[in-house]
Amino acid sequence: MSEKLKHLDGPEPGQQDDKLHEECGVFGIWAPGHDVARMTYFALHALQHRGQDSSGIAVGDGKTVLVRKDLGLVTQVFTDADLAAMPGKVACGHCRYGTAGAKGWESAQPHLSMINDVIIALAHNGTLVNFDSLRHELIEMGVPFRSNTDSEVAAKLIGFFTQRGHSLRTGIAHTMRMLEGGYAMVLVRDNALYAFRDPHGIRPLVLGKLPGDAGWVVASETCALDTVGAEYVREVAPGEIIRISDDGFSSQQGCRPRSQANCIFEHVYFSRPDSVKDGMSIYRVRHNMGRVLARETPVEADLVIGVPDSGCPAAEGFAKESGIPYGTGLIKNRYIARTFIAPTQELRERGVRLKLNALSDVVAGKRLVMVDDSIVRGTTSNQIVQLLRDAGATEVHVRSASPMVKWPCFYGIDTADQDQLIAANMTLEQIREHIGADSVGFLSIEGLMECVPKVGYCRACFDGNYPVEIPKSFYEEKFLPGYKPNNLEAASDLSKMHPEDVLEMADKEN
Repeated sequence: MSEKLKHLDGPEPGQQDDKLHEECGVFGIWAPGHDVARMTYFALHALQHRGQDSSGIAVGDGKTVLVRKDLGLVTQVFTDADLAAMPGKVACGHCRYGTAGAKGWESAQPHLSMINDVIIALAHNGTLVNFDSLRHELIEMGVPFRSNTDSEVAAKLIGFFTQRGHSLRTGIAHTMRMLEGGYAMVLVRDNALYAFRDPHGIRPLVLGKLPGDAGWVVASETCALDTVGAEYVREVAPGEIIRISDDGFSSQQGCRPRSQANCIFEHVYFSRPDSVKDGMSIYRVRHNMGRVLARETPVEADLVIGVPDSGCPAAEGFAKESGIPYGTGLIKNRYIARTFIAPTQELRERGVRLKLNALSDVVAGKRLVMVDDSIVRGTTSNQIVQLLRDAGATEVHVRSASPMVKWPCFYGIDTADQDQLIAANMTLEQIREHIGADSVGFLSIEGLMECVPKVGYCRACFDGNYPVEIPKSFYEEKFLPGYKPNNLEAASDLSKMHPEDVLEMADKEN
């Protein structure tokens, strides 16, 4: 194997696991007379799977906005006393898995900013591919920055336009005309909640209503609505701005919607299985993916097992379709990811065994089908296969309920360079040999599309067709030689209008 691919043999200290990670989860609530800080806390707990680097809550009480945020899980950042000290009628929350910008405290959200004498707090899910050029333009106009995050760029742009347009909602709309990439944002001021989404709808955002007309909520997933007792109303539309205040609920189109491009990996891995997206439960979609996978990659075996937890719905579907019994062959330690105490080198070398253990009573003497939600970097699959063989499995056939991930993502997922993606570097037979399986199979893109709701999707991680053009500063050195994806911008940076050009165009429209 080439030197370039040696890092695929296993995770080095500090290396990411064999999963993609979405940037974060966002939540917003307007509920006068209710404990909005505490409700936001529990909603973030429901969204914790979307980000574990930092957590934060901002509360507006009609006069000002208070923010509490820090590095760590929501249970580590907030105490009961913290929540009790944050009364108000509007709030937003954020849990982060950092991609664009640093991962320090300044990158924790919600991001606090001033617009004249008004405090705003912004919670952002996604990545802005042109944030570097926008940041440079704002700096040239004298706008100061405290961090290198795209979230601060969005907040400063909103402030720039609001000061000149005298309306926060207008400032948001003008900002949306300049932002490129995937984003779902929730913003609070002292007396109002705003929610808005990129014109392709790449990053998810849903709207819910509290019973008895008690208020409104927005969230990255419906599981957060369920946690606070809100009823799902609808998806926030691509390019839409929602405003909720004492004046009531209002909606307007902030920018013209473009071709719909929902992130397909919400169905594959990111969303909780009890969430619902576009009218279908994530669990049902993944179960169907397993059934199609069984038809596309049949195998003779004695038992189907899933890699917990995200691989289990597809494994159940595979077993149902194939007629092979389903069983629990792997047990997950659910607390290992909840500690920030680094293991010793000796323990680190045990790798996946810190998180998983095999049930030898179940797998010994069996020909196994091991179903996982995806195989991205290949850093843990070979360890799990060896774990099952050590427990007595006679054969291990690996199946991925996701198509081959061959392309980096630039819209809010932590996909690194293409040379870290195993399917972009190896043939199917090489992957089988690399992970030590008796056979390996992936769901086809066509098979995946059979299972998901019939809406528009971004599938760039599978096929290299990017819905939003990528500036050279973002994709340089990300692709392997010979790979030519679509929709790349040849210039050194994405060419966009200057903020003053947006104002001039808005004046002409008015």
